[in-house]
Amino acid sequence: MAIIKPFRAIRPAKDKVAFVASRSYEEYDKKERNYHLKYNPFSFLHILNPGYKYQKTIVGEERFTLIRNRYLEFLEEQIFIKDDSESFYLYQIEKGDFKTLGIFCAISVLDYSNDVIKKHEDTIHERELLFANYLKTVGFNAEPVLITYPQNATIKELISQEVAKSPEYNFTTPDKKRHRLWRIKHKDTILQLQQSFSTIESVYIADGHHRSASSHLLAQDLKKGNKGHTGKEPYNYFLSYLIPEDEIKIYEFNRMVKDLNGLAKEEFLIKLDTHFRIEKRDDGLYRPTKKHHFGMYLDGEFYSLYLRKQGYQFTNALSELDTQILYKTILEPILGIHDLRNDKRISYGYGKHNLIKMKDSIDKGEFMVGFSLVPITMDEVKAIADAHLVMPPKSTYIEPKLRSGLAIYEI
Repeated sequence: MAIIKPFRAIRPAKDKVAFVASRSYEEYDKKERNYHLKYNPFSFLHILNPGYKYQKTIVGEERFTLIRNRYLEFLEEQIFIKDDSESFYLYQIEKGDFKTLGIFCAISVLDYSNDVIKKHEDTIHERELLFANYLKTVGFNAEPVLITYPQNATIKELISQEVAKSPEYNFTTPDKKRHRLWRIKHKDTILQLQQSFSTIESVYIADGHHRSASSHLLAQDLKKGNKGHTGKEPYNYFLSYLIPEDEIKIYEFNRMVKDLNGLAKEEFLIKLDTHFRIEKRDDGLYRPTKKHHFGMYLDGEFYSLYLRKQGYQFTNALSELDTQILYKTILEPILGIHDLRNDKRISYGYGKHNLIKMKDSIDKGEFMVGFSLVPITMDEVKAIADAHLVMPPKSTYIEPKLRSGLAIYEI
């Protein structure tokens, strides 16, 4: 059963929310980030980049402390306001034909450790420790973990009743996305939502494996130092955004490799023939449309690669994943790439126009060969998580990407 909890959010004042809410820090390039820092004094980026005030790059524990200071300043200046009662928060993002509606809530670290919250990615322990220390110092969680749940009729009806009301926030960002937020503070509705989620056996992390692992690590640390631990302390939960699994969008990551591992083009193609039926494409940009089919761009030409299933064994959910097939049949044995996370010879790309970008990069000589895949499905994500397996790095790029600073959870 999934345990969710309402919380008293720290939220932007209504007249400033459009200026406060920011994309994830890593999504900005340096020029764009500096523009926001220079011209928007309300941006949440000022909290995340406290060294800007002193025109100095600050790292480590000192940066964490200054982030805490900037956060307190936003509270003192009433840019942020703390709600007067525990609530759930519905948050909707809409652009064109893409719309998602989910719930900001606190979710139990106990469910994380008991595998009610399912994972499909591996985490790096050093990053877990770093972010746990960050959370301990700053005292708040502003970036929710994106978690999916199976569609539930009762939850859907409760949510539809709430969104029929006027939202607390309603604003549009320069990327033409519309953002709306509703506060659910009525105790009966909160209880009904909690009861409905308690009937759900498993929920699945879509994005935020390191954030959830770090929150779990922090909870263990704070529990040890608290002789009066009850299990109800804020550190026993972490900020999450729960959405129905049919409302997320999964995109593929393409792979680009700098060289052919010492092979000539003809030698490389002959080695590929072991596992693939290869066809040269003369119909312009080629993008695969089925599982176990791959696109390849090499030496100015597109190829389609069709997996020879009689020469490849499907043994579990991981072996059926296209990113794993590509790794086990081409990247590792032929191109000599063993560490997909750290090898400098491989790069990844995503996005609507990434096939064109991949072609351009190879034509410019930045890479030698590129591979395109079809997106992984939510069913595949769940199968991997249920089997306690781990996807290769950069298997999924998942939307929605949430704005930071809309509903902050204090630890």
